[in-house]
Amino acid sequence: MLVATALVALAGLLGGCAASSAPRHTATASRTHRASPKPTPTPTPTDPLAGMTLQQKVGQLFMVGTQATTADPTTVKAVTSLHVGNVFLAGRSHAGTAATAGIVKQFTALATPDATAGLPLFVGTDQEGGEVQVLNGPGFDDMPSAVQQGMMAPDALKANATRWGSQLKASGVNMNLAPVVDLLPSPQFAPQNPPIGGFDRQYGYTPEAITRHADAFRGGMDTSGVVPVIKHFPGLGNVTENTDTNSGVTDTVTTATSPSVGVFKTEIEHDARAVMVSTAIYTQLDPSAPAAFSSKIVTGLLRGTLGFTGVVMTDDLSAAQQVASWSPGDRAVLAIEAGVDIVLVSAVPSMAAPMVNAVVAKAQSDPAFAKLVDAAARRVVDLKRAELG
Repeated sequence: MLVATALVALAGLLGGCAASSAPRHTATASRTHRASPKPTPTPTPTDPLAGMTLQQKVGQLFMVGTQATTADPTTVKAVTSLHVGNVFLAGRSHAGTAATAGIVKQFTALATPDATAGLPLFVGTDQEGGEVQVLNGPGFDDMPSAVQQGMMAPDALKANATRWGSQLKASGVNMNLAPVVDLLPSPQFAPQNPPIGGFDRQYGYTPEAITRHADAFRGGMDTSGVVPVIKHFPGLGNVTENTDTNSGVTDTVTTATSPSVGVFKTEIEHDARAVMVSTAIYTQLDPSAPAAFSSKIVTGLLRGTLGFTGVVMTDDLSAAQQVASWSPGDRAVLAIEAGVDIVLVSAVPSMAAPMVNAVVAKAQSDPAFAKLVDAAARRVVDLKRAELG
């Protein structure tokens, strides 16, 4: 016992002498070397909505239109005062990519910490091709219609769509409300279908033809850094009127297992990240409300049955005759309640104010609705972080 004690004491003495005679940095390095490595802490993911006001969160849920040829003062005010987080270039422009970029910059400069919590804007447009091409002029190709695109080999279409997407990107547009994936029952029915067949917006007449070409178009847009939005869920291929110009537009055919819904299912499985919902009524799915106002269709079918977790956008809710019997505020509230993330106010930007104010008021008075606002805003912000940085 005494021998052991003596040895311990001697070891301590020698150790002390060694430490005192060695350079300080050497001893420190030795201790550091001998210490057990500390595990790298797992970063705590930050809440994408952290620090945002209710008004800023609600603003992310709207995309407001401006004429593609000018920065509409009403739309400018929607961003600065209503905290709207997304804009849409509407109408027709033949000014070319450089001029369009100048218009877009007037909006992107407004995405400040006060206005949008510093989040960038989604800048969208309708650049499908054929009769539905908002942006034209120097730097933009004349895009063929979807019918013509459907005759291309998918690889060729993807290459073309990559070029078209790069033209959008050069103009400041980062979201294209395309491609159309509506399935018409036959070529003979196309003339009776004003919204799709009437403008040659269909890629073909089978689910396989549509998905092959929609995948190619989306792939080209993705390659160029432009977010594609597939539309118009659950399909406008069976209607005989246009929701933009008619009310009471109704589909009596489409069910949850229809091939037209299956097209969207395939696109979701192929990584579609944004879906536009139509404002038609679908009697076999929910006869009580337009699809954009239907939780059975948006939350039940699209998110539940089909498993879609991305961003859901409405078709235009500002000028469409299909929704004219609802007040602007009710249109926005009903859409958010149904599970929508972005309300499109493309044609009449002045309607943004009553819509935004109605959603803010509802969220302030209804905690359950406020949770829906948070969930929708989170999906929009997550997509922006993934796609826009």
